[in-house]
Amino acid sequence: MVQKNGLEDYYVIRNQKKLRFGYTTGSCAAGAARGAARLLFGEDEISEVELMTPKGILLHLEILDRKRSENAASCAVRKDAGDDPDTTNGILVYAKVEKFLIRSDMEDRIVIDGGIGVGRVTKPGLSQKVGEAAINPVPRAMILQAVEEIADQYHYEGGLKVTISVPEGEKIARKTFNPRLGIVGGISILGTSGIVEPMSEKALIDSIRVEMTQHAAMGEQYMLVTPGNYGADYLREHMELPFEKNIKCSNYVGETIDMAVDMGVKGILFISHIGKFVKVAAGIMNTHSHSADARMEVLCSNAIRAGGDLACARSILQCNTTDEALRVLDENHILKETMKEITDRIQFYLDHRSYQQILLGAVIFSNEYGYLGQTANVAELIDKISKGEKE
Repeated sequence: MVQKNGLEDYYVIRNQKKLRFGYTTGSCAAGAARGAARLLFGEDEISEVELMTPKGILLHLEILDRKRSENAASCAVRKDAGDDPDTTNGILVYAKVEKFLIRSDMEDRIVIDGGIGVGRVTKPGLSQKVGEAAINPVPRAMILQAVEEIADQYHYEGGLKVTISVPEGEKIARKTFNPRLGIVGGISILGTSGIVEPMSEKALIDSIRVEMTQHAAMGEQYMLVTPGNYGADYLREHMELPFEKNIKCSNYVGETIDMAVDMGVKGILFISHIGKFVKVAAGIMNTHSHSADARMEVLCSNAIRAGGDLACARSILQCNTTDEALRVLDENHILKETMKEITDRIQFYLDHRSYQQILLGAVIFSNEYGYLGQTANVAELIDKISKGEKE
């Protein structure tokens, strides 16, 4: 019989499929800490713990690998990400709770730290200070509450140290944003609601915000942004700009601009493959194909503006890839002119999104044709980023 965890009735429908909710590493850590505290204070038969999440969903978490000594106890909770494609799905998150004598110079009765597989912060700009374990504020509060409740239940007034560890954390962290954020040695313990909603755009946008916040905290007022790996590779191989400043925005061009304005950032230079940013020339600010495509339609309309004839337009509309369409433009001797039309419109829609509050620009390329063009503000942005301007 499959143990129920409290999420059986929670799901979303995406593309006609029912996708299960899961729970975060923060919930795992808090649940394990609750279980370890109960073990420490003498409870022997613990198979599960209840954990109320910030979202208001009560979880029933199975307790695994129980161990106890005189002054310490530990156990684990297995992560269940539901149907979200999460790299941490299935991992064990451990909590060790141990007693200590409180000294007069200590501020906290309960101390929370990270052990093996939990990352350490090495750069400013995150919610934890440099040197601290990468346990985010909400999970930290959940862990604290879970342990305090058990200590109070047993009328224990001494000190408790809670150590969260993830044996697979260091390996998994290589697949996450952590190395880019300067978090070393493992994963972050995350979650603002305690619950994982499948295919959450919010989670990815939040991770972009974290990275942008960190760059801003390091004094960067002009940011270098690429939608994905193609842009990052082009930046590294063909542009004399500081690659380490690169931030990936995935498909969220509009949200990235919005966040930059909100943070007081002064400018963004996008480096993008034509396949993504040609959509921006039509005002499409989420470039995922599920949101909108229109690549050929945008190329076609701008080819006509550049002097292309009806046969050229029809050929473009029959293309499957932007590189195919670029070959049509090249064969009709209007590639350069069409790219000028497109970059002008990209500039217009970037400025429209920000209401011209910050300096925006884009360099556009393709894998086959290389550099295709740039918008009006690119030279100024390159100069500011190259100089590391921190006005």
